Amino acid sequence: MLRTRLAPSPTGALHLGNARTFLVNWALARQNGWQIVLRIEDLDGPRIKPGAADEAIGVLDWLGLDWDEGPVYQSHDLTLYRGALARLGSDGAVYACRCTRKQIQQASLSAPHGDEHELRYPGTCRPPEPTPVDATLLADEMVLADEGVAWRIRVPAAATTFVDQFAGEQQHDVASTVGDFLIGAKGGMPGYQLAVVVDDARQRIDQVVRGDDLISSTPRQLLLYDCLELGPPPSYTHLPMVVGEDGRRLAKRHGDSRLSHYRAQGTRAERIVGLLAEWCGCGARREMSAAEFLSIFDLQSLPQGQVVFQPTDDAWLKAG
Repeated sequence: MLRTRLAPSPTGALHLGNARTFLVNWALARQNGWQIVLRIEDLDGPRIKPGAADEAIGVLDWLGLDWDEGPVYQSHDLTLYRGALARLGSDGAVYACRCTRKQIQQASLSAPHGDEHELRYPGTCRPPEPTPVDATLLADEMVLADEGVAWRIRVPAAATTFVDQFAGEQQHDVASTVGDFLIGAKGGMPGYQLAVVVDDARQRIDQVVRGDDLISSTPRQLLLYDCLELGPPPSYTHLPMVVGEDGRRLAKRHGDSRLSHYRAQGTRAERIVGLLAEWCGCGARREMSAAEFLSIFDLQSLPQGQVVFQPTDDAWLKAG
């Protein structure tokens, strides 16, 4: 049986853009008989908001979404992440990096990556040749907890091609866009890219549905699948984002688009789903349940372009 995951990160409250992606993911799963794992991606320690995980679970349930396994919390077991890092180290695929963001910014002439927060790593700490790292070193809590040391993977100078189930054929050159990316953060926590790959493999996830702001993460994850010899990677479906009128991803500058905000004001879940359904090409907005959305949603009808959240959308939600 095919499997997918709903994977909220408790670094903040879920907003309308998150809800659209989760609703589509859930509908595709239920239409096609995929099992759903609810995974809480809570490894970004400093950015984790207290209570955000429980709030996300409650909001998904309020919208009418369900799942077959979980919630599973990444932070509850770091063993496999560290094992994967040790394996890559023994192959000479990773190396220690002590560069600060400021140093990378000063050394790199590249523009920020698509998420506006990631710079191309210029290779300052990269050894001239692959150099194996002692596995016991990477298993040492004191070494991993060193606040000055992060771990990067050596990225080959080659383009990665894959076919996205919605966006079509994609080609990305990781070496030229982000370079050797982080797979182990300073302080001992696994990096996002490594954790996602390890979790998808151990949870047998073969269908990944997410926003297209993460489409550039896919070639990095495919590289890790190959390096760790984890077998066939998942099939990827990246959906256009919901943005503000300025074309940028939803944020506070666009007003309060948090689901918890509308719920607290008395907006019915059916009204939220109705707006999301319109954004998904299901006809004019009207109140509907998640179950009704499931019965009418067709991925082929989903608009190819970004959805723009406008003041009229906010007013319609608040009217119900």
